[in-house]
Amino acid sequence: MSPISYKESGVDISTKEKFTQAIYADMRKTFTPRVIECPGGFSGLFSLYYNNRLFQTYKQPVLVSSTDGVGTKLKVAFMMDKHDTVGIDLVAMCVNDTLVMGAEPLFFLDYMASSKIVPGRLHEIIKGMVAGCREAGCALIGGETPELPGFYQDEEYDLAGFVVGVVEKKRIILGKSIVPGNMVIGIRSSGLHSNGFSLVRKVFFDEAKWFVHKRVEELGCTLGEELLRPTKIYTRAIRHVLTHYKVKNVVKGIAHITGGGMPGNIPRILPEGCSIRIDKNSWPPHPIFYLVKNLGQIPEKEMYRVFNMGIGMVLIVKDYYADSIIDMLKEAGEEACVIGEVIKGNQKVELV
Repeated sequence: MSPISYKESGVDISTKEKFTQAIYADMRKTFTPRVIECPGGFSGLFSLYYNNRLFQTYKQPVLVSSTDGVGTKLKVAFMMDKHDTVGIDLVAMCVNDTLVMGAEPLFFLDYMASSKIVPGRLHEIIKGMVAGCREAGCALIGGETPELPGFYQDEEYDLAGFVVGVVEKKRIILGKSIVPGNMVIGIRSSGLHSNGFSLVRKVFFDEAKWFVHKRVEELGCTLGEELLRPTKIYTRAIRHVLTHYKVKNVVKGIAHITGGGMPGNIPRILPEGCSIRIDKNSWPPHPIFYLVKNLGQIPEKEMYRVFNMGIGMVLIVKDYYADSIIDMLKEAGEEACVIGEVIKGNQKVELV
């Protein structure tokens, strides 16, 4: 038997090295002065003590971390051969989970695994991550791009993201101070975000036999364009509100509405003795949700259990401040309104 090289087994080291060198310029676009540059290093470096800035702001800083992926939304990216928006999704799904704790996102890491490195495609993903990190105000300081022949199908890949943020210890938002009478503010989503795509794909592609390039008048775009609409990143809006109320305990709880919808996510921050009553008529869901529901003949209860239904983030606040907080969210470019209130109960969400 003649000698076999690593490349002949499916792994091209030279291509990976060229790719990792090429993306560094894009990563640098997200760097803040706290990033300690280390091109080609084994780890990313981020200083918590740059010109005393962090410790002037935080007396008892607590690090907040989160990890997530994009799920089977990637299957739509493969169908469309469009890979930048899922990079934004990856950042959003991680960053939004740290924002609910009151944290400021600091830096982000990624994991992009594929059967074969295709530089152009992975570069698209990186560009999306860069756009997401810039929107989120965090630095993309490192990642990993393993080539795993025989593990993934050809032309497919998987993504995982990791974010670290920081919050002042006494400003951590856990929901413990929520009481009946508090108001529930909903911030609009951009659409489906990155949850429920196994059901979405079954409805549109398996049952309805639609194609990603089908133009849908109700959506004003093709089906694929709508399904790849990136998850909204709420950093600017949430930080705008929390920075304004540095002293007063105005925002009692925040919930990121992902898989499980409002019934599955809001109870995670409710203390004993509290439930939430949501008025479903207080906001209009995006047209995509009606399409999924009608085409798949999906019960309304299941829709709210799987999808965000047009609300991507929920804030629970003191009733006195609800209007002013909505105004601040709008100043930050978000659509928001009161969608419910806290009532006595056993940590449930009532949809009425």
